[in-house]
Amino acid sequence: QVQLVESGGGVVQAGGSLTLSCTASSDEVRVLGMGWYRQAPGKQRELVARITNTGSADYTDSVTGRFTISRDYAKTTVYLRMNSLKPEDTAVYYCYAGSKYWGQGTQVTVSS
Repeated sequence: QVQLVESGGGVVQAGGSLTLSCTASSDEVRVLGMGWYRQAPGKQRELVARITNTGSADYTDSVTGRFTISRDYAKTTVYLRMNSLKPEDTAVYYCYAGSKYWGQGTQVTVSS
């Protein structure tokens, strides 16, 4: 069973930056797409960014130009660099790999 361990969440003021990391326990994920979802209180989970195993990335419109997703050379860790954070970015962020592996979630809180 592949485990995904996230880190990097926290509290930041609006306009600040955070970088989330998600590391897989197995290199089985090398061939899988990885990405990040988020879920704010009272809202549905939404896809924030994703990256294929070949490095192609795309983003939801609300974070385009502010967030950057990347993977390490081994392709077992995915990062989400978040700049110019807004209060509406406040949510629990979950990483995933493929269609069946999920992290436990990390809280991001942006204060105004």
